[in-house]
Amino acid sequence: MYVDAGTRAKEGALERIISQCGRALIAFSGGVDSSYLLSVAAAVLGPANVLAVTVDSPVVPPAEINGACRIARMLGVEHVIVKIDDLASDEFRSNPPDRCYHCKRSIFGRMLAVAAERDLPCVFEASNRDDTGDYRPGLRAIRELGIRSPLVEAGLSKADIRALSKERGLPTWNKPALACLATRIPYHEPVTKEKLEQVRLGEEYICSVGFGACRLRHHGSVARIEVPPPEIDRLLDEATRRGIVEHLKALGFVYVVVDLEGYRSGSMNESLDI
Repeated sequence: MYVDAGTRAKEGALERIISQCGRALIAFSGGVDSSYLLSVAAAVLGPANVLAVTVDSPVVPPAEINGACRIARMLGVEHVIVKIDDLASDEFRSNPPDRCYHCKRSIFGRMLAVAAERDLPCVFEASNRDDTGDYRPGLRAIRELGIRSPLVEAGLSKADIRALSKERGLPTWNKPALACLATRIPYHEPVTKEKLEQVRLGEEYICSVGFGACRLRHHGSVARIEVPPPEIDRLLDEATRRGIVEHLKALGFVYVVVDLEGYRSGSMNESLDI
C-alpha cells in the first residue's frame, strides 16, 4: 500500500499537532484509527508520556477489549480500562437518533476525569476526516467537551490511516470497521442487553465463517445481514446459508434475511430525515 507525498505531509502535520501537547490521554478502542493515533503519539511524545484509555461497556465486544490490550502492550504504553454501563442511562436505552451524543458525553466525561487525575493536558480521540461527512451526533459532544480530534485536524482520511498503519507494521491496518453494537438496533427501539448479545454472537458467527466485514441489524424477530456486495453470493452458498440460519434462529431470531444493497456504514441512518 503506497504512501504518497500528500499523505506523508498529513502525517507530518499530525506529529506537529501532537508534539505541542507534551503529554496526552488517547481514547483508545483498538481499532484502525485509534491504534494509529496511539502509535504516532507514543513515537512523538515517548510511551511514558501517553496514557491509553479504553471503555469497557455492554456495547463493546470483549474481543475488542482484548485486542486493544495487545496493541497497547506492543506499543509499550500504559493502558487503563474504565467500565461504563450505558444501559443504566434512560437516554441511551430509549435509543433516540442522538443516542451517540449522550453516550459520548458520558464516555468523554470519564476521559476528562482520568486526564485531570493524571495531570494530562490533552485528551485526543481518533475520528478521521471521513467521519465528518456522516450523521454523527457524538462529534457534537466531543466538540462541546473540548476533546481534540488530531486526525481530523491533520486532514487524514481512513485510506491515509490504513496506508500509514501498514507502513508502521500495525496489525490493525486492514482491520474491518466496527461501530458500537447499539448501532445495529433501529432508532426508537429500546436497547437491551439481550439484543446486544444476540447481535454480538450473531456477528461473531458470521465472521467465523469468513466474512470480515458484516453487520447484523436487529429488527425484533428479524435479523438483517449486511456483507459487502461481492460476498453476497458466497453468503448464499447452501452450507454457509444453512449454518447462519440455524445459528441465528438458535439465538432467538424467527426470520433471517440478506440486505441486497450490501454492507454500508450507518445504514440505520437511512431512516432519518437529515
